[in-house]
This record gives sequence, structure tokens and C-alpha cells, in this order.
Amino acid sequence: MSDTTPLETIIPRILDHFAAKNAAREQALSASRAIIRMSANSIRAVHRGEFEQAAQQLDEAKQVRDAAVAALEGHADVYYAGFLHDAQKEYAEARTTLALLSGGSIPAPEELGVEYPAYLNGIAEAVGEMRRMVLDRLRAGQYDGCEEILAAMDDIYAVLVTIDFPDAMTGGLRRTTDQTRGILEKTRGDLTMAMVQRQAIRALE
Repeated sequence: MSDTTPLETIIPRILDHFAAKNAAREQALSASRAIIRMSANSIRAVHRGEFEQAAQQLDEAKQVRDAAVAALEGHADVYYAGFLHDAQKEYAEARTTLALLSGGSIPAPEELGVEYPAYLNGIAEAVGEMRRMVLDRLRAGQYDGCEEILAAMDDIYAVLVTIDFPDAMTGGLRRTTDQTRGILEKTRGDLTMAMVQRQAIRALE
């Protein structure tokens, strides 16, 4: 005679597993939204020159991220679902933006505690924030530091363009790199034109 009595212990065990996974997923979703928000606030603070406030925002984002990663231990399928990758990418972008626009060194992925695809896409997107800083300075007539920022943008692109692996491995880095090239060339053109005009005005004076 068939015996289904083991289900009495099997099903509760499965339900407990699903409940724990769902709780971890909800915590990770909430954490991802918070990390993205705090990273965006940090970047805004950087553009205002408020570097300490920007760093504080990112320190808080790191604490949220660490808690989410801990909650997802044992739930690799949720960890790699994608939304935490997006949050880590935004975090890497914000950390890179803060470091390079405040005169620091670009951080390493191990220092940030983010996956390699998130790191690469994050530093690529930081190039857009660096362009914004260059344009803000040019509008204000502040040319000091613009060429250094452009050089950092160029260095990032020069590294990214050498990474030739499938998008499934790199998180769609190829498309991001193409966008980075466009941003870099526009910025180079804008800066060159501004400096030529500046020289012309000085010659007239």
C-alpha cells in the first residue's frame, strides 16, 4: 500500500524554506531601492562639492548592502536575480564619482564589495557624472581640473574597451562601453571648443 505520510514532514520543511527565501527577497528588494536612492543622493552631493555628506550617504548604503547580502546567504538564486546587481552598480558608480571628483583614487571592486559586472558597469556610468562636472565647470568659467577629469574618463574607457566577453557574463557591458565612448568624445569636443574660445578671447584682449 502506498505511503504518503512522509509528506507531513516534507511539506512543512519546504514551506519554511520558501518563507525564508521570500523574506530574504523582500529585504533585498527594499535594500536595493535604498542603496540606489542613497547612491543618487551621494552623487548630487558630490556635484555640490559636499564630499563629506556624499561619503556619509555611501557609508550608510554600504551598511544596508551588507545586511542584504547577509540575508541572502543560502539563496543564491535571489542574490543573482538582478535587482541587487543594479543596486551594486549604482553604488560603484557613486563611489567612483566621489573618489575621482574629490581627487582620490578609483576604488577596487574588492574594496567596494561588489561583483565584477556591477563594478565595470558602475565605473562606466561614472563617466557620465564626470562629464557633468566638466560642463558645470566650463559654464562657470572654471577650466582648472577639466583636463584631468577628461583624462580619467579616457583611462576608464581605454580599460573597458579591452573587455570582450559575452554580455551574459559582463552584465551588458558592451552597450555601456559604447555609450561611454560617445560621452567621452562629446566631452572632449566640448572642452576643446571651450579652450579654443578662451584662447581666442585672451588673444583679443
